[in-house]
Amino acid sequence: MAEKLWELAVNFFQIGSFSIGGGYAIIALIEELLVNRYHWLSLKEYTDIITISQMTPGPLAINASSFTGLKIAGPLGAVVATFSCIITGFVISLSCYGFFCCHRNCAVIMSVLQGLKAVATGLIGAAGAGILLLALTGHNHVTAEINSFDGYALLIAVVSVVLLRRYRFNPVWVLVLSAGAVSYTHLRAHETPEHLV
Repeated sequence: MAEKLWELAVNFFQIGSFSIGGGYAIIALIEELLVNRYHWLSLKEYTDIITISQMTPGPLAINASSFTGLKIAGPLGAVVATFSCIITGFVISLSCYGFFCCHRNCAVIMSVLQGLKAVATGLIGAAGAGILLLALTGHNHVTAEINSFDGYALLIAVVSVVLLRRYRFNPVWVLVLSAGAVSYTHLRAHETPEHLV
């Protein structure tokens, strides 16, 4: 148990330390550590955790750390993983505040920040593309053969983007509507002829 708690602490400390750009930018590192390296989560569990983290209050990385810690080592694991994830951000934020206040007019510092923004954008885009591929094909990477393509998932994704970007819908309502649409379709697909009589 102690070894699991230590591994959770080290890995989520690393995740928290490199969460430049927010939780979305760190999704790729979370996947690499939790799914590919330690195999604590399956790809489906990882995607479910990211989805649940989107629907619950709080930052994505913190929610993901809480859910993963709970799965791996129970309530104590959730506390250790969450604390490890947030402590570096807290300390770095306090340290950087004074530094950036003193150097806000320095061109070099502003250039570094612009570079970090560009990297964060790339990380967010890569994570989004991976989740989109997983939702549409069942794989989070481009493969030579695509055995299945979920057109209904694509329709929900497109409608969600339009509702959010064009009509400025509340994201909570978009989540509720899309969950309802998927649930309704799932129930209809599993109805037997007896239910339809």
